[in-house]
Amino acid sequence: MARKSYQEQLRELREEVCYMSEVVMERLRMGLDALDRKDTTLAREVIEGDGEVNRMYLDLEQQCINLLALQQPVASDLRFIASSFKIITDLERIGDLAVNLGEYTIDAEQDLFPDVDVQAMGALTLEMIDDAMSAYDDEDIEACYELATRDDDLDLFAERASGIVVRDLIERELDSHEEVETLLQDVSRLLLTIRDLERVGDHAVNIAARTLYMVENDDELIY
Repeated sequence: MARKSYQEQLRELREEVCYMSEVVMERLRMGLDALDRKDTTLAREVIEGDGEVNRMYLDLEQQCINLLALQQPVASDLRFIASSFKIITDLERIGDLAVNLGEYTIDAEQDLFPDVDVQAMGALTLEMIDDAMSAYDDEDIEACYELATRDDDLDLFAERASGIVVRDLIERELDSHEEVETLLQDVSRLLLTIRDLERVGDHAVNIAARTLYMVENDDELIY
């Protein structure tokens, strides 16, 4: 019976890690929607919801610690628990980046860079998280490698978006100090948004890397 209980605890951990990812992805969607619609009410909801994500993280952290301390797992089970612990850390940080989007929404004055498609970049990051968590749940090695390759596309997207902002900043003609200050604030906000979405992609790759290690004892993608 004790061994059965242990296996049930492992299954429960996997399920709850996947559930945490669903909550975090929803927070990120809400942050992107708030930014797109300049919806400060939704933005505040994202910010205030960070406490739920943090509580989930702490609960799952304790589950991992209990499994390590009380069950003394070995081999594949040990890798699964250790990888799950690292993955919830990445998910918690994605939740923090979603909060940043909410804060940028509240601070934003106006959208001066319509050529920068933040929503397309956000959709790509959401897809990467979803695929990374599916790889974790299904122990899909090929998906882990494919995700690492797609991160290069996201990095290129971010580089091009940043280039558009900088080029527009150089070419734009302004008449007053107030206009300059407003523009610089909007530029800073947009560059931070691009950077944060790029970091979301990095966390998705981290999840894939830990999954590869979990299944194959292979640290090739860990960096």
